[in-house]
Amino acid sequence: MERENLKKGIYILPNFFTSMNIFCGFYAIIASIDARFADAAIAILIGGIFDLLDGKIARATNTTSRFGLEYDSLADLVTFGMAPSLMMILWVLKPMGRLGWVAGFLFMICGALRLARFNTKAGTPESSGNFEGLPIPAAAAMTAITVLLFSRFNIEPDPYRVGFLVMLYCLSFCMVSSIKYQSFKKVSFFNKMKFNWLVGLVLILATVVYEPWIVLFAALSVYVLSGPLFFLYSHHIMFPWQKNKKKK
Repeated sequence: MERENLKKGIYILPNFFTSMNIFCGFYAIIASIDARFADAAIAILIGGIFDLLDGKIARATNTTSRFGLEYDSLADLVTFGMAPSLMMILWVLKPMGRLGWVAGFLFMICGALRLARFNTKAGTPESSGNFEGLPIPAAAAMTAITVLLFSRFNIEPDPYRVGFLVMLYCLSFCMVSSIKYQSFKKVSFFNKMKFNWLVGLVLILATVVYEPWIVLFAALSVYVLSGPLFFLYSHHIMFPWQKNKKKK
């Protein structure tokens, strides 16, 4: 039955955006090899926009399919797994030798595991809630924004090499962990919104345009940290005295 449906054709629009996602990942790899790391980082971020749009468009137009899900995962592994790993290795981790490329490999393999776990749970009731583990596009965007921030202020990354190594290990752990992250699946570009929300969105966009890399770095840092912090809070690890209050 699946082969027959595949022969009939696939949905063009969402899969076109997925193809553009792969193109961005491929371009980011080529740019990293040519030592154009800022271009590689921007390509990864643009790939994230295409990744966001293909899912939104597929759901809005009711053109979701198993083929689209698998194709999207392959695209994500290229753009948000391979591309940022290679970018970070060639940008700053290469002088660390084996320790550096192992960190890059760990980032990519954890991203692949994260995607595989997501696909196995697609369509189940728990898939409609929050994400389990840090989404791979967010992890990749964190690396890309970091590169762009250092490029924006002409900061030499070599003195912070160990910090970047730790960052990759932490992002890798967050992707394969069971820590919950907000999914924002209920947010839709095609639904009506209140006027105040529109004004707030315009103000946020104006702030991003004024100093994009600082604002995006801060926003992504908050999102990445939100999962572990909420986990510690919900398990009374960060504020143990709250558990005592509930007992009373």
